[in-house]
Amino acid sequence: MIYRNQQQRVAVLVDVQNLYYSAKGVYKAHVSYKNLLSLCIQNRVLTRAIAYVIRTPQRTEDTFLEAINSAGFEVKEKDLQVFADGAMKGDWDLGIAMDAIRLGHKVDSIILCSGDGDYVPVVNYLQQSLGCLVEVVAFGKTANKQLKEIADDFINLDEQANSILFRPRRNKVKRTAQ
Repeated sequence: MIYRNQQQRVAVLVDVQNLYYSAKGVYKAHVSYKNLLSLCIQNRVLTRAIAYVIRTPQRTEDTFLEAINSAGFEVKEKDLQVFADGAMKGDWDLGIAMDAIRLGHKVDSIILCSGDGDYVPVVNYLQQSLGCLVEVVAFGKTANKQLKEIADDFINLDEQANSILFRPRRNKVKRTAQ
């Protein structure tokens, strides 16, 4: 656990795909990005809040992106890559790592919202080379063990599920008698 004070400058970087699939897989629910941002900031000075999104043809992009943006995040988008053999790839790991390194000089703490173990080297670099605190915010059930251990603080979203998650309402079509 780290000491938080109102003068700390923080940057919040959200790996949307990682949180989305963890929330969906474990809880069959969605993340409230507004509540997530509030949990991350904890009355500190927000320097940047960036949500990294993969654009897919199946999703109704405008509504989803508007919801994240209205929660207070700058949204960075990248298209889903589809290869000739039909395989698909979509991740922001390198982009998030580069932004974390660029922002590490300007903030006291980087708050990484992801449980992906691929971030372990960048977390180590931020701590050792830049002297930056790194807080990891993720679902403990799906977060990489080494990432949780190396972080200066780990906030387990499993313990915050009631305030962070919601289940979308289904639109029910009313049938009229004819």
